[in-house]
Amino acid sequence: MPPQIPLIEHYRDHLPVTAATPRLTLGEGGTPLVRAAALERETGIPEIWLKIEGANPTGSFKDRGMVLAIAKAMEDGAKAVLCASTGNTSASAAAYAARAGLPCIVVLPAGHVALGKLSQAIAFGARVVAIKGSFDDALALSRELAAGGEGTLVNSVNPHRIDGQKTAAFEVCEVLGDAPEWLCIPVGNAGNITAYWKGFNEARESKMAKRRPAMYGFQAAGAAPIVNGEIVKDPQTIATAIRIGNPASWNGAVRARDESGGSITAVTDEEILDAYKFLAQQEGVFCEPASAAAVAGLRKLAQTGTKPTQVVCVLTGNGMKDPDRAITLGPTIVETAPTIEAVRAAIRG
Repeated sequence: MPPQIPLIEHYRDHLPVTAATPRLTLGEGGTPLVRAAALERETGIPEIWLKIEGANPTGSFKDRGMVLAIAKAMEDGAKAVLCASTGNTSASAAAYAARAGLPCIVVLPAGHVALGKLSQAIAFGARVVAIKGSFDDALALSRELAAGGEGTLVNSVNPHRIDGQKTAAFEVCEVLGDAPEWLCIPVGNAGNITAYWKGFNEARESKMAKRRPAMYGFQAAGAAPIVNGEIVKDPQTIATAIRIGNPASWNGAVRARDESGGSITAVTDEEILDAYKFLAQQEGVFCEPASAAAVAGLRKLAQTGTKPTQVVCVLTGNGMKDPDRAITLGPTIVETAPTIEAVRAAIRG
């Protein structure tokens, strides 16, 4: 196979890049769009696709925006980058910073980051600071640190992150030949729904698509500030990637919802975990719990009788981000003696 063209180069006409922007890459983008036959049968929706963003280099959609944010930081002569994170941002920032030869500082809420993500940030050499507070506290501190000159902030408040992430919408249009009727997506800090909506608008303007989808975002019930219309001071959910009480891109999410004629609603942890298990055991797709919020929400809407003809569900991160969760839901491991009789008995239960 020929080498993959860097995402920055592939979409350069749609991105704020110049000849001086480093063509940084770890092979991000070009993620699979997989047909979800079992989900189609269950919901009665004729065509459902899963955009598997866990296939990005660090296992999440964050790589799309991070490659551009850090390339632009390099172009601007940054000496370091920093971010607040619930996990995926830290992994991505640390990886691309390492690739760029820049120090990376990560501020995160102690005890609320899945081990798979934390281990990535550590492995990539980031300076990790765990605070006794929430993600929202971490972001406020990171903004203050950036303003004080500690480094370039690469959270989704950085507009280059949104521009990089919008490329996923382009890919969906290129594969399907148009935008889908619906796009279903988890909503945490709300940068991704904002980015997809920007991407679909630009796709239509550039004749990459004829239409724009209705945008359906889903927050965890215990961390649903946009749904409830107020900041959640102590957000609670097993879906750590969307455990955010005051989204930085709140206004962008509301704009995507309203302009597209979609909605942002809540799903419970039980619904998220049921969708997570369904995807793994019925579709063979292993995503992290927060990703399953998109499918949980689609299933919930389908039960009301609201059924489009074509849907794309964005699965934002790989299941290996949170392996402890998978072990709690899977079949019990049976230990037995190393004999054919014992193994056969164990198989038969």
